[in-house]
Amino acid sequence: MKKHVVKVFAVVAAVMFLSITVLELNAHARAGGSRSFGSRGARSYSRPASNYSQPSQSRQQAAPAPSPFQQQGGGFMRSMAGGLVGGMLGGMLFRSLGMAGAGGMGGGGIGLFEILLLAGIGYLIYRFVKKKREANAAYSSYGGAYQGGTVTPVSGGYLGNDPQPDDVAAGLAHVRQMDASFDENRFNDLVMDNFFKIQGAWMNRDLTPVTGLLTDEMKRIFQEDLDRLLRDKQVNRLENIAVRNVEIAEVWQESGQDFITALIYANLLDYTTDDATGVVVSGSKTEPVKFEEYWTLTRPVGNNPWRLSAINQK
Repeated sequence: MKKHVVKVFAVVAAVMFLSITVLELNAHARAGGSRSFGSRGARSYSRPASNYSQPSQSRQQAAPAPSPFQQQGGGFMRSMAGGLVGGMLGGMLFRSLGMAGAGGMGGGGIGLFEILLLAGIGYLIYRFVKKKREANAAYSSYGGAYQGGTVTPVSGGYLGNDPQPDDVAAGLAHVRQMDASFDENRFNDLVMDNFFKIQGAWMNRDLTPVTGLLTDEMKRIFQEDLDRLLRDKQVNRLENIAVRNVEIAEVWQESGQDFITALIYANLLDYTTDDATGVVVSGSKTEPVKFEEYWTLTRPVGNNPWRLSAINQK
């Protein structure tokens, strides 16, 4: 009876720890998946500029205070999970070898299967934490997270130099030299409209209506993510989308292209459900997600259509 209970506990522990890892990977699955990817030309390996205006009181309140339990590259839950798995492995291994002390000699241990199972869980958690730390290190090295695309850094160019407020004004002036009709407010409205359209197409798992709003690279990455959802028979649902602010953070030209990076501050309900049952598999139907993202749009210089070329997390 005791051995049966231990086996049940081992299976439950496996499900619990794997669920923690899977849910964390799938959380915030909106278009872009809360990650940075795409191409910003020669600035792809630089951190997008921070917004220059003073944050409003509501935005200051929206930023949660860091938890004392959080750690770089891991967090309290993963650290606790790793510690528990390590303790369980050690304790079970010693009991199985008959070293549990009084009353533990030769009995009450668990089998090799349970040990291997928990070892596998511990290894998965270790790989996940290691991958996160490597991603954070890469972000720090390049000044920003970048995934996808092929970009050759320009020697002596923008890398490592944060733009100044005057750079935005100068960049806008250069854009207007080739497109006298360009208007900053209309561009911000365009970014907001495109944001809603792309999120809607993402939720419907059909990029056809927004093909003209995406570069080929962005379309490919989005489609790969949607194919994964279709393969898993899941749908990412986005509700109550509210864009609170859009402002231009960077403007520049290179290789005959205009580039404008806009900072979007928004919130929405973001959760993923199973196609067959409608059960929520990640995210929350009641807790809104607040986020700030940089969306970079590009076009050939002149009065031409803009297309989304990159998304970066702030």
